[in-house]
Amino acid sequence: MKSLNMIGRLFAVSTMAALTSVAAIAQDAGYEAARKEGALVWYTTFIVPQAAQPIADAFMKKYPGIKVSLSRADSIPTALKILTEAKAGRIQADVTDGIETAPPLLKENLLASYVPKGSEDYPAELKDPKGYWHAVGLYFFTPGVNTNLVPKGTEPRKLEDLLDPKWKGKMAWSMASGTGGSAFIGKVLMTLGEDRGMAYLQQLRKQNVVNVGITARAILDEVINGEYPMALEIFNHHAVISAAKGAPVTWIPLEPILAPMAVASVVKDAPHPAAARLFLDYLVSEECQKIFADADYLPANPKVAARTPSLKPEGGGFKAMFMPPGVMAENSERWSKLRKDLFD
Repeated sequence: MKSLNMIGRLFAVSTMAALTSVAAIAQDAGYEAARKEGALVWYTTFIVPQAAQPIADAFMKKYPGIKVSLSRADSIPTALKILTEAKAGRIQADVTDGIETAPPLLKENLLASYVPKGSEDYPAELKDPKGYWHAVGLYFFTPGVNTNLVPKGTEPRKLEDLLDPKWKGKMAWSMASGTGGSAFIGKVLMTLGEDRGMAYLQQLRKQNVVNVGITARAILDEVINGEYPMALEIFNHHAVISAAKGAPVTWIPLEPILAPMAVASVVKDAPHPAAARLFLDYLVSEECQKIFADADYLPANPKVAARTPSLKPEGGGFKAMFMPPGVMAENSERWSKLRKDLFD
């Protein structure tokens, strides 16, 4: 019997070794193909010195012989750049990312389908079932308040609290597309439904929410400076970053919390397709996601905590409504028009 057990253990060990060897060969084959290409062009929306360059440097160290070149712009300019290159028949990008980059490229059939290694660690709402995009970073829209002007314990905790007369004229939001007022209107309609949502917005308009023509980050700075007690729909991690530097600001887990995502994709007809696939594998890996966390971004991988764990649902105990790229693209124009019609 002992001999049989020993034989069983030896068989299990040899089988595991064989499987590990096969996996290593497959990985090496992917790396070898990418190394022969020798280069990778990444069109990114991430801030270069904060996140993109550290990620590129770590990838190049892990996979010697593949040079990563970066081109940084916001989502829509990035998409337009790729669309222009495609029309000219000169695609330059291998991998691209962003909150709003994927939808216009999908519409023109300019993204390649690829399911990266490690994708199984992610919930279904963070990846495209057909493999055209995969979440790499998360954002959570919440109110941000000046802690000198809003005493602890008096913050709004639910949508109805924003209708309290004490907040009249004391709330502000950004007019930038996809954030601020339009994002707030979107989450109201998505969670309450059209009829109840519109009724709520009609009530909210009486609160004289201040429209500000700056970004969500910039409006948070104005909250910090005391211009407004509260801003609606800022990125919660921005409040934490500022608070760590001594600013009188905090974010409020006022549900529902809308959660758009930065997704990455392999570009169709990429000049370096093997390198592009290897790089997407790396972007979703725990190793790379920890770099996102170290850079004060919120990693999409549920196994990787944010630098401040409470910023993500699993660490902060709040619920979030994840919003795939297509939802924003299909609705942002209408939400922006509603903000203008109701609140300008």
